[in-house]
Amino acid sequence: MYEWVLWFHVVSFISWFAVLFYLPRLYVYHAENINNKGFVSVVKIQEYKLFKYIGVPSMWTTLLSGSYLVYVIGFEGNAWLHVKLLFVAFLIIYFYSLEKLRKEFAEDRCERSGKFFRMYNEVPTLIMLVIVAMVVVKPF
Repeated sequence: MYEWVLWFHVVSFISWFAVLFYLPRLYVYHAENINNKGFVSVVKIQEYKLFKYIGVPSMWTTLLSGSYLVYVIGFEGNAWLHVKLLFVAFLIIYFYSLEKLRKEFAEDRCERSGKFFRMYNEVPTLIMLVIVAMVVVKPF
């Protein structure tokens, strides 16, 4: 069963990261086209559906399947797992920061620039690099 849960975890992780990469890119377009009301009305729907219908379920399936894997692997002698989980916590914080920003956009209150969102879009990449390195290399 472990291998199937691991497979499901990887698929969930990929789905969650699709949201983590694409939603800030939508924010770039939203911020840079804020005066185009037709575009803004469409992108608000895309942002909402992407977060609620793909992001939230894929985050939870990643966390639940990951919890099972942690249970099976165990913490003892696996310092890499502690580092990975720390960065997963950072990822969860980042994910919910995207929801806060989405709500600001939905209420026409977000004043951040496209440049800000281009930089903010790099955060999940950095977190992913650490998480994948911990899992593959297991340096500790």
